[in-house]
Amino acid sequence: MSGRPQRTVKGVATIEGVGLHTGEKGIMRFLPAPVGHGVRFVRTDLPNRPEVRVRPENAHFDPGMGRRTILQQDGVQVHTMEHVLAAVAGLGIDNLIIETSTMEVPEGHDGSAKQIAAALMQAGFEDQDKPTRHIKVTKPVHWSDGKVELTAVPDELFKITFMIEYDHPLIGVQERTITVTPENFLNEIAPARTFVLERDLELLRQSGWIKGGRLESAIVVGKDKVLNDEQLRWPDEFVRHKILDLIGDLFILGGPLLGHVTAKRSGHQGHVAFVKRLKETLPLPGRRPGGPPEEWDTTAIMDLLPHRYPFLLVDRITNIEEGRSIEGLKNVTINEPFFQGHFPGHPVMPAVLILEAMAQVGGMLMLNSVGDPGNKLMYFMGIDGAKFRRPVVPGDQLHFKLALISVKRRTMKMRGEAFVDGQLVAEAELLATVVDRRS
Repeated sequence: MSGRPQRTVKGVATIEGVGLHTGEKGIMRFLPAPVGHGVRFVRTDLPNRPEVRVRPENAHFDPGMGRRTILQQDGVQVHTMEHVLAAVAGLGIDNLIIETSTMEVPEGHDGSAKQIAAALMQAGFEDQDKPTRHIKVTKPVHWSDGKVELTAVPDELFKITFMIEYDHPLIGVQERTITVTPENFLNEIAPARTFVLERDLELLRQSGWIKGGRLESAIVVGKDKVLNDEQLRWPDEFVRHKILDLIGDLFILGGPLLGHVTAKRSGHQGHVAFVKRLKETLPLPGRRPGGPPEEWDTTAIMDLLPHRYPFLLVDRITNIEEGRSIEGLKNVTINEPFFQGHFPGHPVMPAVLILEAMAQVGGMLMLNSVGDPGNKLMYFMGIDGAKFRRPVVPGDQLHFKLALISVKRRTMKMRGEAFVDGQLVAEAELLATVVDRRS
């Protein structure tokens, strides 16, 4: 139920190469980053070395820019980073600084993520002292545009199923499903090369794309054969590379995904649109407009908790460390329905509801630590050592802090405290279990 530790690189890795579309020579360096930093690109060629964070709101697809994904923050762009992010996601790296000396990141020499992954492996990895925050698919999410379809459903692992369909005898219809782990990524996906049909090459060149393209940097598919000296690494290398692209584009969510994503006939444009749909639909941190990226708003909370008015007693999650601890807020107003009878003329929040609010915050910690949380419920089994230090009245803001004490299968014991203006008002130890939601 607890998350794996966050991970960064131990040393520095360097890639030199050219941008596939711009043809510009550049250097890309991977450097360690502190816990909670996330993955950020740094444009070393621009004044003040501006950063571009890997976040959904920074993702773009420009049809005029061709077959590439773009990140843009404050007018600063990074192009064609999908293979880089695929290697980062596939190897389970959470925190990383990626310096690039050009707008389009330079890559390896064969159109795959193999060289990038090898450089990161050589740098080594270092576990950090906080758990990874997974982005979990809590309910089915669908996006489509014509024949292009993408769907995500809950799963305890990260899986991808991809189907491609090309009017070409060497490709045709291919489909593959993979569970994304570092081992599977290195052996089954990272070496898969990008590909282009020979009949499309001239159009791409006329459009100003693939200026850095060479026969060695992609699989070039002729009328009836592969034109490269090195033939296919797998019969279905084409769909494997599509999976590679999707892994990289999904990492734009800002962290590792848990769920089963199915894609049909999709490319970068569909991937970026689907990432934005996931951001709108799933309980991602940062859903509160203008709020800090680590916060969860009420909409995100209701994606996990089944409670609704008048019994939803959590307004915001302000911090969560998966499998360890959580903090949340409850704003107490005179409009709360329980004040009508508790007590007329002297409104005091019932102590049992303070515990209920504390329990709901703890429920967010529990449900965020299991697979398929949208189909789970939390039942409380016991409360020990409950103490109440002072009344809670309208106008107070309850600040809850809960820490995990122990885990046994699906049962958790948590220590909870509630504060108002920094003063402890209630405390208790809570015992609860996670069960399957009945249909």
